[in-house]
Amino acid sequence: MPITAITRKSWRPWLGNKTPESVARWIAAPGNSVLVAVEGEKLLAVGMVTDSGEIALNYVSPDARFRGVSKALLAALEALALAHGNTEVTLTSTVTARRFYLSAGYAPYPVAPKATEDQALPMSKRLRQAP
Repeated sequence: MPITAITRKSWRPWLGNKTPESVARWIAAPGNSVLVAVEGEKLLAVGMVTDSGEIALNYVSPDARFRGVSKALLAALEALALAHGNTEVTLTSTVTARRFYLSAGYAPYPVAPKATEDQALPMSKRLRQAP
């Protein structure tokens, strides 16, 4: 597997607006629900869903990758969206996370034929009530 350096510039579109102040505003904003996954006192993941069904954040610590943390957090975010009356949930994926979301049942919106690493990939998923 090739190893690629991640530069601050390449991730600026994704992380540039995630200052402590902006994150605090998102948490406090009416209509946003923020969930975290913790192990002991260690933060493993954070996710946010809006009342309108947009998953606005879904980040997992590299220490927690491939342990089911992202799947559990995503399921909890989807359940919250459903509880708020949404029948569809939307998100914007990175190229890196695209395969994860496809495996979770998300479908891409039509986008440019060749996505680059810093392109936003809009995706959605229909939600169903539990039987």
